Amino acid sequence: MEPGPEQDYQDYTAPQRSGAALLTINAQVDFLQPDSPLRTKGMQTARPAVKRLVQGFREYDLPIVHCVRLYRPDGSNVDISRRHMVEEGLRVLMPGTKGAELAPDVAPEGAPRLTPEALLAGEFQELASREWAMYRPRWGTFHGTGLEAHLKQLGVTTLVICGFNFSTSGRATLYEGGARDFRLVLASDAVSNAEEEGLKELGRIGVYLMDVDHCLNWLAGVGERAAT
Repeated sequence: MEPGPEQDYQDYTAPQRSGAALLTINAQVDFLQPDSPLRTKGMQTARPAVKRLVQGFREYDLPIVHCVRLYRPDGSNVDISRRHMVEEGLRVLMPGTKGAELAPDVAPEGAPRLTPEALLAGEFQELASREWAMYRPRWGTFHGTGLEAHLKQLGVTTLVICGFNFSTSGRATLYEGGARDFRLVLASDAVSNAEEEGLKELGRIGVYLMDVDHCLNWLAGVGERAAT
């Protein structure tokens, strides 16, 4: 039953600034190369928006987790939809290569290179104060990872999602996060390969949509609510 105007109810989906963390998805060099098979439409506008959002979270000293993919050369840890391509010679996101590194405009200044073996073993690599990289073995960032425990240890209640290839990784992460009772925000202009109809569907599972300007204003306390 829909609550009437006289009824009080708890909004369990409303984002909470004090408990917010940013997840960047696929913010790696190989996703950005003009001739990359991983490149998706919308990169041109999404990339600077991701950069602004990351900088905003740093300014407010809020946690950031960069969720990266790494493909072993034998394809053994690759999604089954792409595994044959790696087995047949596709060389993207190879551990230790430049293409697997975080994009230069996303990585914190002075950050070390990624440490593939530690990441593949499930460790969170600290890149800067309250900023980490983690490896995810599948599209969704929670599948087979310690991300939920890491976030809850930090007191995170709200996830802001940005990055590249929304139609697979971003969407899967939102559904997985919702299943774990996180409040969810999608930075709608800081994702690539997002269709309007797909974004509309998110409101039905309680995801708040904010463009980067709106999100940064929200972090600053300008306006108390976002629009679904």
